[in-house]
Amino acid sequence: MILRISLQKEFMAQTRSKSKKSATKSASKKAATKKTAQRRAETRNTKRNSKAATKKSTTTPKRSTTNKAASNGMSNESMLQELFKNELKDIYWAEKYLVKSLPKMQKAAESEELKNAIADHIVVTEEQVARLEEVFEMMEWKVQAKKCEGMEGLIEEGKRVMEETDKGPTRDAGIIISAQKVEHYEIASYGGLAQLARTMGRTDVADLLSTTLEEEKETDMLLTQIAEASINEEAADEDEDESSREGTDMEDDEEA
Repeated sequence: MILRISLQKEFMAQTRSKSKKSATKSASKKAATKKTAQRRAETRNTKRNSKAATKKSTTTPKRSTTNKAASNGMSNESMLQELFKNELKDIYWAEKYLVKSLPKMQKAAESEELKNAIADHIVVTEEQVARLEEVFEMMEWKVQAKKCEGMEGLIEEGKRVMEETDKGPTRDAGIIISAQKVEHYEIASYGGLAQLARTMGRTDVADLLSTTLEEEKETDMLLTQIAEASINEEAADEDEDESSREGTDMEDDEEA
């Protein structure tokens, strides 16, 4: 009996020892597994962070280059638009000044055909002023004029021609020359503006400016036709008549 109890105690002690060892081993194994999982997670995070840093370092310069190129493009476009705007203000002033000046040329002319041509062009010029205002609106700019030294000079030159000649074919010939100088200035201005508009991708604006360009070319051709049809010949005859009168006056003076 005593021997049996002793054996049972020994068996229970061994069992508890084995259980304790097993629990300790299981706990160690779990701890080791946990540490391994932590190390793997840290490794993955390190790799992920490394890849993100590498990607950022390689893409950032590209973004910088792109932004720099975009910045340069905007700068160039801005300068071109500024040129376009200044030229638009210039011709707008010129057209408005011309509307005020053309009636004086019409009044100074003698030829009815020339008078009618100038009268018609006054109406056309008023339409061109309105067209330029439409261009300002299309570009979303304030309608604004800038003094045009070129047009002012051409109009002043035309005034001198009228002041220095008597009413008649010779003055009409001078008025036509002055008017064609104005037309050529406008042709150059509208041609250049239309091309700039196309370069900026504004074909709608270019088409509007081209309409005015064609009108100026037609007016220039009409003035040439009027001059060649009658006025230049009449001016030449006027010179001959004047020379003849001067010769007659000289003969009268000699006889006297």
